[in-house]
Amino acid sequence: MNPTIKIEYCPKCGWMLRASYMAQELLSTFTDDVYGILLIPSEVSGRYQISIDDTLVFDRKREGRFPEIKELKQLVRDKVNPQKDLGHSDKKD
Repeated sequence: MNPTIKIEYCPKCGWMLRASYMAQELLSTFTDDVYGILLIPSEVSGRYQISIDDTLVFDRKREGRFPEIKELKQLVRDKVNPQKDLGHSDKKD
């Protein structure tokens, strides 16, 4: 089974729309590579974490910021389908 991406966000901080936008972007890019995306309202204030199955790939508190969508797509691609070409969203060597 393909992996599930989980976006845990703080609803009290008003981050549901940000989480929904990121979920939409990831689903349109990784349609055939993921099982789905789960949006989880966190009980912990200020939390915004993105994980693939049980592997944390981005933590807002640790990084001190939110991920850029291009960066997030690269992080997800590296875990779910490293050979996938992201086109204009791909890293420049």
